[in-house]
Amino acid sequence: MSAARLEALLPRRQSEIDLLAWVGQAAAGDVLEYHQGFLALDRSSHGDAFRERDRAALGRIADQAMRLAEHGFVHLLQRRVRSERFSYLAIARPRAVSSPLSISTLIPEEKA
Repeated sequence: MSAARLEALLPRRQSEIDLLAWVGQAAAGDVLEYHQGFLALDRSSHGDAFRERDRAALGRIADQAMRLAEHGFVHLLQRRVRSERFSYLAIARPRAVSSPLSISTLIPEEKA
């Protein structure tokens, strides 16, 4: 299958900014699918579904999702869609009104 045909079949990919914006306005229990595929393979150079630029972007959003989970903003789950294909989900956790989302703590510092 050609790369152009494959891209037409893939859902729109989320970006780090999309994920942060969603978390900022999500109510507890809201769900966002941030990837569908096989994340470990899709992030690696051994996967052939993504170009290098797309793999790097996927890595950044997966890392951002993990940071959000580590800071208690989301739960991360994966659900099997079919053999070797999963839906990767972020589920918004309840936040105390006194604990607003601090996006500055979630944006990685630029590496020198």
